[in-house]
Amino acid sequence: MKILRLVVIVLVLVALGVFGAQWLARDEVRDWGEVFVRVGGYDVTATVPGAILALILAAVLLWIVWTLLALPFRAWGRHRRKRARAQLIEGLEAVQHGHWLRAEKLLDRAAQDPEVGSAARIAAVRAAQARADAPALERHLQALAQRDPTAHALLLADDALAAGLPTQALVALDAPGAQPLPPRGLALRAQALAEVGRAGDAWGLLGPLRQHKALSAPDYAQLETRLAAQSLEQAGDANALAERWELVPKALRTERAVVAAYATRAAALRWDDAATHALEHALDSRWDEDLIALYGRLPVGKLDSRRASAQRWLQAHSDSPALLLTLARLARQQGQWPQAQEFLHRALAQGGGAEAWEELGHGYAAAGEDLLARRSYANALAAQRGELPATAPDRDLRQQIHDQAVTETRDEHGLPRLPE
Repeated sequence: MKILRLVVIVLVLVALGVFGAQWLARDEVRDWGEVFVRVGGYDVTATVPGAILALILAAVLLWIVWTLLALPFRAWGRHRRKRARAQLIEGLEAVQHGHWLRAEKLLDRAAQDPEVGSAARIAAVRAAQARADAPALERHLQALAQRDPTAHALLLADDALAAGLPTQALVALDAPGAQPLPPRGLALRAQALAEVGRAGDAWGLLGPLRQHKALSAPDYAQLETRLAAQSLEQAGDANALAERWELVPKALRTERAVVAAYATRAAALRWDDAATHALEHALDSRWDEDLIALYGRLPVGKLDSRRASAQRWLQAHSDSPALLLTLARLARQQGQWPQAQEFLHRALAQGGGAEAWEELGHGYAAAGEDLLARRSYANALAAQRGELPATAPDRDLRQQIHDQAVTETRDEHGLPRLPE
């Protein structure tokens, strides 16, 4: 097809040359002026249009000669590229089928082509890794580093993160030859920074990641939530915590992990109002069992206001074991053990589990009822192991615990056991 197109172009140019020569032969064209050229003792005279046309024809002739001379070389280059692509395709298919050695040989040959060399080297690295051939792996990696430093850095970083070595991943991604990082590199760098505890630095990469759509929507949302929570946990003081909280998008301020991180860090910094307000806002927006449990565990004061809020939520979530457990904790901290005990009974009836049993044990221990406390702790351990607590039927909860404790201290005849 290219040769036919070349022939057509030559014919068109010849026709144009013939028409141009006839036009130049006309008398009125001679009034345009003449050009005199002396070369090697020979004088050449032509009109200005004739000289221009001669130059154009000479340039076209040189182009045709050059094209014809380069035609075999171009044909060989096309054949070589076609063969390299075929070897790349066969090598990738061999990798997919698990023919590692055959794949590596095909890919090593395909890597000699400059267009597909990087892709072939990356696949060859994977084949060498599958064969656990360290010398071949090192050879492919060195060749890839010389050909495509960015692809080499991404490959090393991906493997380092998979091996749990985020520091090595950052070293690979920070290599000068790998700059600027492509979207995939930015995603790997954000993950590595998060794993080494530099969530604040990783947070700045979210904008480019969102712009380039380097991650799927679920993966991006997961990474954004993770970085927001980590950056809040790593805040050094109340001012830094407030600044980072302001940077958190409003949509994330009701996410469980983000709110929990902020409230926990605020409570640790003795910023009680901020901690409780964040949890209350999140629970009002969207109910969450883990957050209401944290609301009761926070080491902050404000017992009256926290209990009032919990009582308000109880109207809409009366069957929430975490809310009942929170009310029990707040009541016990206020010195109202009978009310706390009642809340714990209701929490256990709603499936409160080990945490409710443990809180019941704390309450009995503080009240001086060691026997009931031990039984509550034992039931907490049983619940943690997935076992059913040993309770007697047709008795209220306190009587059940008391009966179990007494049974353990008597023999089969109902007499007190003698110490061993």
